[in-house]
Amino acid sequence: MNKTLKTILSIVLALLCVFLVYKIYDGVMQPVRFEKDVNARKKVAIQQLKDIRELQVAYKSVNDKFTASFDTLKQFYKTGEMIVLMQVGSKDDSLAVAHTNEVKKAARGKLTDADLFKLYQQGDKNLVFAIQNKIPVRDTLFHSRTDFNIDNIDKIPFSVGEYGAAAVQNVEMDAIIKKVSGVDVPLFEAKMPYKSLLNGLDHQLIVNLIAEREDLGQYEGLQVGSITAPNNNAGNWE
Repeated sequence: MNKTLKTILSIVLALLCVFLVYKIYDGVMQPVRFEKDVNARKKVAIQQLKDIRELQVAYKSVNDKFTASFDTLKQFYKTGEMIVLMQVGSKDDSLAVAHTNEVKKAARGKLTDADLFKLYQQGDKNLVFAIQNKIPVRDTLFHSRTDFNIDNIDKIPFSVGEYGAAAVQNVEMDAIIKKVSGVDVPLFEAKMPYKSLLNGLDHQLIVNLIAEREDLGQYEGLQVGSITAPNNNAGNWE
């Protein structure tokens, strides 16, 4: 074997060794990268499911039930109103409490909280009372959140092009009223399956994760609330 051929073989073997080392390293790191990506996506999805829960709870406070329609939930956020209890003054302010009692006494106990609110608006800032007000939902929920977009509340993040589909996949949501110990209980649930949420990541590792959840009898994704068993609107990550 001539010197040139030996040199070529040495280079080829060296490159092959480098390639094998890389493949071994990549095989070891692939599950690590997968777990990191899964956790990053779950963080985004969990926040969205928490937002859905907060909207559902607000909707129920007004309508005495949950809704299975994202269109209804979006409309509620954009145009709906909520009754909130507004506390004016502090009950720990003894002087203000004494002044409020004097005002009530002078009116022979006929002043309502609405009357006290009128006096407060007219300039008496030393009153202590609580009053219910109607406030637009959008001014109450998420108004300080720059990352919140009500129009995307029904879309599963990272799911564009799942299995060749052109559109983002939708969050699965349902709501019912169920008899629990003879009492009608409103229930809702919202779900994001891993097959959609983890779209684009390693297919086999996704299959393994889903199989692991199924073997444990757990939902193969993220879920908040339940229409089969009341759980106080808990998320399965909590």
